[in-house]
Amino acid sequence: MSAILLSIKPEFVEKILTGVKKFEYRKTRCRADVDTIIIYATRPVMRVVATVRVLDIVSGRPSVVWKKTHKYSGISRDFFDAYYRDADVAFAYKLGNITKFTPYKNLDDFGISHAPQSFVYVK
Repeated sequence: MSAILLSIKPEFVEKILTGVKKFEYRKTRCRADVDTIIIYATRPVMRVVATVRVLDIVSGRPSVVWKKTHKYSGISRDFFDAYYRDADVAFAYKLGNITKFTPYKNLDDFGISHAPQSFVYVK
């Protein structure tokens, strides 16, 4: 299997780490064999804070994905709708077990020189 590193805003990282947010939403789907997400918290943290198992990927029209995932979305419906405003398809990564890093790690610990806009595959 494989892993991706995602850049995520600290407010959402906190919700993932506390279990409030059990889905990570994206406009683009990664390869089907990805089973791990490496979480990079963006500014001001700017560190890799955890890994999380991918249990499933829910996809479909945004309204259908929201209906299936909203209870553990960690975001508002307005935020979701704004994010997918012009999109025909939504992807929601269902998050499983989390491994937190103490201390946090740097991107170069994963062979990455700069944070990706969306995601990058990691060996």
